[in-house]
Amino acid sequence: MADDSAPLPVDLAALVGSRLCHDLISPLGAIGNGVELLMMSSGACASPELQLIGESAAAANAKLKFFRVAFGQAGAEQRLGRPEIVALLADLARGGRLSYDWQAEGDQARREVKLVFLALLCLETALPWGGTIAITSAGGGWTMQASARRSKPDPVLWAHLKGTGGGALAPAQVQFALLAIELARTGRKARWEITETGAAIGF
Repeated sequence: MADDSAPLPVDLAALVGSRLCHDLISPLGAIGNGVELLMMSSGACASPELQLIGESAAAANAKLKFFRVAFGQAGAEQRLGRPEIVALLADLARGGRLSYDWQAEGDQARREVKLVFLALLCLETALPWGGTIAITSAGGGWTMQASARRSKPDPVLWAHLKGTGGGALAPAQVQFALLAIELARTGRKARWEITETGAAIGF
């Protein structure tokens, strides 16, 4: 007989994501701080090479913080403040082709932000030439609306959001399967559409 009191299976993928991000954030931050000190000591004559290292370290640090939320463990009581979310997305967008407009007010449950961030990664695949993604929340639901000059539809890839699979996934596409799994845990399903000039995901 099954034991109804048995704990839920451990989310190993989230634990691995949290561990990797936790162990890498500190050394990346140290590299960024070291580059800043070198640039300060070099004054206005900081070399292009040093500037490139600094920009690369900042970009990697921003992406790692984003991945920590998207792929890491999210406790039931954990919350993220709006200023923290907005700053994280601004850092992620700096120097990239995508920009983010976080319109949701107030603090948010980390589990909800995790779902949104996974959805943003899905939308990213449809916008290889850049664009803007607006994130809104109403009535407990979320909508991520992307606009761009042109998009790159991939119906087979997006079929993974149904949770039934649509062919093999590349490592850079794992967010589609993870979003479907995470939404199923909350009793929700994703709805989406892709047009010639954008895409949208809601749940």
